[in-house]
Amino acid sequence: MKQATSHYDAQSVRLLEKAVDFATKKHEGQTRKSGEPYIIHPLAVATILVDWGVDSDTVVAGVLHDTVEDTDATLGEIEDIFGRDVAFLVDGVTKVSQARAGMRDLKSYLPATKDNLAKLLIAVGQDVRVIIIKLADRLHNMQTLQFQPPEKQRKIARETIEVFAPLADRLNMGRVRVQLEELSFQYLMPKTFNKTKVLMNSRLKKSQRKLDKVRREVAARLKSEGLEFEMDGRVKSVYSLFKKLDKVDGIDDVYDLIALRIIVDDISTAYLVLGVLHEMYTPLFERIKDYVAQPKMNGYQSLHTTIQTSTGQIVEFQIRTSEMHEYAERGLAASFHYNESKLSDAYRSGKITALSADLEWIRELQEAASKAHEGKEFDAEKFRMRLFADRIFVYSPRGDIYDLPKGAMPLDFAYRIHSDLAARASGCKINDVMKSFDCELQHGDIVEILTSKSAKPKPDWRELVTTPHAKEKLRQQLARSGGVLQQITGGVSSLLSRRK
Repeated sequence: MKQATSHYDAQSVRLLEKAVDFATKKHEGQTRKSGEPYIIHPLAVATILVDWGVDSDTVVAGVLHDTVEDTDATLGEIEDIFGRDVAFLVDGVTKVSQARAGMRDLKSYLPATKDNLAKLLIAVGQDVRVIIIKLADRLHNMQTLQFQPPEKQRKIARETIEVFAPLADRLNMGRVRVQLEELSFQYLMPKTFNKTKVLMNSRLKKSQRKLDKVRREVAARLKSEGLEFEMDGRVKSVYSLFKKLDKVDGIDDVYDLIALRIIVDDISTAYLVLGVLHEMYTPLFERIKDYVAQPKMNGYQSLHTTIQTSTGQIVEFQIRTSEMHEYAERGLAASFHYNESKLSDAYRSGKITALSADLEWIRELQEAASKAHEGKEFDAEKFRMRLFADRIFVYSPRGDIYDLPKGAMPLDFAYRIHSDLAARASGCKINDVMKSFDCELQHGDIVEILTSKSAKPKPDWRELVTTPHAKEKLRQQLARSGGVLQQITGGVSSLLSRRK
């Protein structure tokens, strides 16, 4: 830990050491599912936060994040020893955990749902570092998920891929999003994960040598132009490849399995490099993306282009400055280097101007949190839409909450609950009204799946599911039913031939 914290000043390191001693004593006697001392978890969370380059108070709060919830430590005690800001962050993380538990445990669709969502968003909105600590907490929990029972593994993995990974993406923490998605994918669809990984590795071996040739050609040309740069390769994640394969005919149509990334000093050099590449090779114009002039919603900036070599090889390039690269990898965690002034009341009241336009939603959330603390009305729904613009939350008749992508239909919901439930689906009710399976679900819908023992999956259901999980489960069910039908048909044919 000392080596990892070398870029913090001496006072910060002393405070962190004090936090480690405090948390170790408070968690004494507690163990994780693995049998290891519980203190292993908060120390791992702190190490992740150090790697992300956050301020020292956030790291200290990472060490202490479970003490109030799981030990006899109090917020007053933490404030006395570690200061107001650390206590504020620990309180925020505790409130997020409590709000999520409240949303999970609802047994009926009540206004309390929105109250808990409001609490969750207020806790996040008071200080955005609360999100960052929760992401580090979730990442380590996913890295040690093998010690949980299978059912809990799937539950945690699904929440991670549907809530925490999109949240990391919303903060442009690309590396974290990929890690969370990969870990979740392994637990939710292990056979498909392994199959996709084998397919990817076989293709990588074939294309690596050709790619190295392109890399050498480009490096030589950029050096001859007198341009300063760094170049490395980026391999598509297994989960990203799985999603891409769902949209194309096969892996031959996936052009960005490996991308070459060129890092330069400034924007003008980035555009010069783009021009050089288009001069050297044939660009696929429909695949040129200028995310520098028009950044993505989460603030991601980079130039993307796909070229074709004289031998027909297709290669994607990503060109960006070192600042853009740092932000693309670690997002908000990298762009927020807190100092004493930013930890003041001015930061928490939303008066700090360090936020870029693409993160303005955080400022709005901070202002809403301040209003809520003053007893003014807080529109939780508005900020749910800001955080999860492409997601909807729907409810089972018992009040359990399910997160689905926008555009999902009733069978997506059924497969989201359990593939056996979906297999017996004969109809559905939405808000107590009978609806067909091609009805698009809306946020807040109460969805009930009607079942029948005689019902079974049908081939035309392929047009009635939208999520990769539902599509994969339906494909498996249809394959199994097809195999059974073949056996029955074969048996009947054999019997008839013997009678002849």
